[in-house]
Amino acid sequence: MFTCMTNSPEDTGHLAELVGQKIREGTVLCLEGDLGAGKTLFVQSLARTLGVEGEVTSPTFNLMNIYVGICRIFHFDLYRLESEEELEDIGFYEYTEEPEGIVVIEWPDKFPESLPDEYVLVRIERTGETEDARRIVFSGVGERSQEFVKELETFVHTSH
Repeated sequence: MFTCMTNSPEDTGHLAELVGQKIREGTVLCLEGDLGAGKTLFVQSLARTLGVEGEVTSPTFNLMNIYVGICRIFHFDLYRLESEEELEDIGFYEYTEEPEGIVVIEWPDKFPESLPDEYVLVRIERTGETEDARRIVFSGVGERSQEFVKELETFVHTSH
């Protein structure tokens, strides 16, 4: 686990770009944070780094967007879901159990028991110091994800 501090949307976007430079296909990235914390900004910057050219928006109403760049990105937003059965209805498990491409899940804390065995958790928190200041905490669940987080920590600290 490691923590980064950002002071502007541009800083947060840059951090997401660094993640995009290191992320591998097969990774599930779970983004936690309050409304307006910067989850969608994080996904937008990550997607641009991975070659996505079209509009990148939070799939709040259609629940999942697919973006194509260097690899496919499957972007889920679980905010409006009420039950685990709805995860089944949108094919959530088909995408997360053996991911091809990269899976990004906003609001994973709504259904923690439905998450795969391996994922990287990115928690984005307002610090309260300024309007745009954020604490971003990375942690890995599962051996492969923990190894990725360690590698990412080294990369981020040498690139910042």
